Order: sequence, then C-alpha cells, then structure tokens
Amino acid sequence: MADDPGTKPLRSREWFGRQDSYGFIYRSWLKNQGHAAEMFDGRPVVGLCNTWSDLTPCNGHLRELAEHVKRGVYAAGGFPLEFPVLSLSEPLMRPTTMLYRNLASMDVEAAIRSQPMDSVVLLVGCDKTTPACLMGAASVDLPAIVVSGGPMLSGRWQGRRLGSGTDVIRFKEAVAAGEMSLADFMAAEAAMSPSAGSCMTMGTASTMASLCEGLGVALPGNGAIPAVDARRRALAFASGVRAVAMARERLRLSQILTRAAFANAVRLNAALGGSTNAVVHLLAIAGRLGVPFTLDDWDAFGRGVPTIVNLMPSGDYLMEDFFHAGGVPAVLAAIADRLDLDAPTVTGQNLGAGLAGAAVHDPKVILPVDAPLRAEGGIAVLRGNLAPDGAVIKPSAATPALMRHRGRAVVFEGPDDLKARIDDPALDCDATSVFVLKGAGPKGYPGMAEIGNLPIPKKLLQAGVRDVVRLSDGRMSGTAYGTVVLHIAPEAAADGPLALVEDGDRIALDVAARTLTLEVDAGDLARRRAARPPFVAPQTRGWEKLYVEHVLQADRGADLDFLVGGSGDGVPRVSH
Repeated sequence: MADDPGTKPLRSREWFGRQDSYGFIYRSWLKNQGHAAEMFDGRPVVGLCNTWSDLTPCNGHLRELAEHVKRGVYAAGGFPLEFPVLSLSEPLMRPTTMLYRNLASMDVEAAIRSQPMDSVVLLVGCDKTTPACLMGAASVDLPAIVVSGGPMLSGRWQGRRLGSGTDVIRFKEAVAAGEMSLADFMAAEAAMSPSAGSCMTMGTASTMASLCEGLGVALPGNGAIPAVDARRRALAFASGVRAVAMARERLRLSQILTRAAFANAVRLNAALGGSTNAVVHLLAIAGRLGVPFTLDDWDAFGRGVPTIVNLMPSGDYLMEDFFHAGGVPAVLAAIADRLDLDAPTVTGQNLGAGLAGAAVHDPKVILPVDAPLRAEGGIAVLRGNLAPDGAVIKPSAATPALMRHRGRAVVFEGPDDLKARIDDPALDCDATSVFVLKGAGPKGYPGMAEIGNLPIPKKLLQAGVRDVVRLSDGRMSGTAYGTVVLHIAPEAAADGPLALVEDGDRIALDVAARTLTLEVDAGDLARRRAARPPFVAPQTRGWEKLYVEHVLQADRGADLDFLVGGSGDGVPRVSH
C-alpha cells in the first residue's frame, strides 16, 4: 500500500521507509508488540493521543474508546499507534487544572512532532484536555481530528434531575440557607455521576466538545452523544477511518481552523449558552496558528445570537436530553443564516454539508430562534477603567435585573481571605453590594482558578438572596451561574486596576453598554498604586515558576508567551 505516485511521501516514511540501520531499529522494536511487516509498507500512521487516566474520571473510558478508533484506522488501511499524554483532572487536580493546560499542550506538541505520525486522533473529554490537545496539535499542524469521550447519563435523585456542578452549587447554597439537610446533601452525591463521561450540563467539557463541531475539527455528533451510548463508539470508528483519509489528503488543522471557523464557534457558543472558559481556550488555540482572533471578536461575533438550548446552567435540561433533541447539528442548522457554511471541516466537506437532515426533535430542549431562552446569548466583553484590557460576563446565566447595577465594593484580597470571611456574620454587605476578588488570575493564583463565582454570604442566603454581582480576575466553572464578571485584565497580580479597589468604592456595571467602571478619582487611584507593594510570586522552582514568568493575560488566552505560534511538523534529526 505505497504512497500515491507524484505526492510527497508520508511523514512516517522518514522512520519506517528507511533501508538502513535506523529503519531496522524503528521497525524492529515496534515489531516486539506483534505488529506485522505490512504495517510498515507505506500506509498512513495515525497517532492516538489519549488523555485517559484513572485520576481523570471524565476520561476513564477513553482506553476502551481508543480501541474503536483503532478498528476504524485498520479498516481504512492505516496503522494506529496509541500514546499517552498528561491528563488534566478537573475534579481532582490542585490548585487548578488551568495551571497545567499549557504544560499538557507542550506534552502533546512534543509527542506528535518527535514521533512517526501522519495524522493524529485527539481523545479528549475533561475540561482542559480538549484545548490542551488542540493547542499542541495546532502547533505541529498535522492532520488532526477530535474524538470526545461524551457526557455522562443524566443524574436523578428523589424524582428530580441532577446536573453536574450546577446542582452541587445549588445544594451547597440550600444547605447554607437551612433549606437542605447535610444528610440529603451527602445522599445526592452517589446520584450525581451515574455513568462514565464528563459533566452532563453545558459546562466546559460539553461546551468544548460541541464547539469542536462548530470549529470543524470533529465529526457531526461529537458534542452530545452520551459516553456510554453505542453511537459514541461508532463515531470513534468513523473518526479513525477519517484520520487515515486526512493523512492521505494532507488536510491540516490550519486549513480548518480559520477565522471563519472561530467566528462559527463563537456564534454556536452563544446559541448553546456555553462556558466562559471557551473564551480563553479559543484565543489560545488561535494564537498557536496565528489566526487573527481577539477578545473583542467574542463580543462582535456573538452579538444578536440568541441562546436556544435549554440546558443547565442557563436552563433546565441535560446533555442526554440535548442529544435526543437533535444535538449540535440541530443548533447549527437553526442558526445557519448566521454561520459561514463554506468553512471546511475534517469531513472533507464544508460545514453546511454536515447539516443535511439535521432537525430539532424536542422544541422544549432546543427552542425556536424566535422564542429563545435568552434573546442575547453571546459572551459580553466589558471594558472600562477597571478592565482596560477587557472582562467577560455570560448573560444567559446572569440575573437580568443585575445586568445594570451600581453598588458598594466588598473586597477580598485573595482566595484565602474570601474563604476566611465570606460567611462572617459581621461582613458588611447586603444584596446590592458588589463582591470583588483579587489574586485569582493567571499569575496571582497561579493558574486562574475557577473561583470567580464567589459564594454568596450565608447571611444573605438565609435572607433569600440568590444572586449578587461578583467581579474577579479568575474564571468560573462552565457549570456555574450568576451575575459574575470574570477574566478581568490586567489581573491584580499584573498591576491591573483591580488591585486598587478598596472596600466601599462604588462600582458600576452596565452590560448593555459593555462597561465596567470603578468610580474613584484617577488621582486617588494613582496614590493607591504608589503605595501598593509589587506582586511577589511565591513559586521559586519548576513548572509554576516558568508559568508565572511567562503566562499571558486572559485577553490573550493565558498561553505562555514562548508558545504562541508553532513548531511545524518538520522531522527532527535522527537520534543515534
């Protein structure tokens, strides 16, 4: 099965096509795994980049899913070779998986570039594994296709639906308010995660899996097929088949991830009510490819796109319902007039071709465009003297009455200060207060933690308050909700104006006007800045030191400055 005549030889031939001692070594050692001689006869080598780990529950089934990808690769005449990379566990890793997203991307980039691959299948699932793998693969720019692990089945407890993360927050607040017993809180734990897979709400994992369809880097259906549904395995098989064809076609990520693809993804995110975390992830991926795509594009492309998917945390249903209602293809078809349907995809056809036959099967879950869940679903980008380089808010998850608000600041100097004082009965706050958290950004935490949806003080919960305006330089879980302003840039640790906010300052939020204003005289702010000691990173060694010294701000995707751009797929020099 030799290369097509007249075409450049497959990249893997630099390893397996040699008739010398190097080729002897490459083929001989792999043959100790039982690979037959015909595997080295010129067929495309497909790498299976697997983020499986026992410590990453969302991805715990990816080894089994990989076997179905391999079947597809073999069926199409390819040679599959699976390899592990750093797996990032949202539930278990401390201090935050975002600290390690860029490290995982380096692992992926190095693994792909240094080894004999002609294309790669990215087996992902948990929140940061999808962007990390796409960032690394984009830097090499081989043909690549995403296979997500899929969401868990719906949780149910005492006759009600349970949504990953979203209901944990609700139950936590209910316990604090005295409306739920601790015994019931603990009993719900076993029902929250009933099967393999990632969060079954429209959190970051489901958002990124869905946006992969909008970006064109995954097959139709990738976003919503439940993890344990046989159709997820069939999709894995089909992706293996397609990975072989992409290698022969030399269909690179850079040909798919164009500015039009990112615009489509932003509009899809708005329609889904998707996670704010997608903002930093897509900015970072675009940066690896040199695609002109900025924070302001998130606002511009998403404006006027309604949220039509009625899923938690913005709505009522879960991913299993979304799949049966028609999934991502049905949503793309519903907003087709707002999309660039000519954008190429990994199928070899354009985005529009993949929407043939797409339909909404449950209008309670996927609502009509003219009767949406929220009329304005896009991510709003705010600017002002408190966020010169921008901040974001997710209107579909916020309280409409708080979208224009002016209140007195209640300031926490860092996460430890927040946890120590938020439930103090003496905390001077009320329902009109604006709660401000510093030190949660890329440098300050470090890693930009998901603590931006500050807990509501216990005394306010007991008084019936369920939402307040909250500001921070951190992120929040895609499963979270509330009137929460995030990703304030520059962050406090980078000497941003957020560092200067004091208790009692007046802060004005106007989402419609896209403004976030600290109502303090510029002279007073200058005096505060002069008196403030510089940020000193506590990290003195290793990855954390490297991260803090080189991480970019949220408006640039929080990538490392030396990772922007790519290495290319050039074959490195021989190793002996």
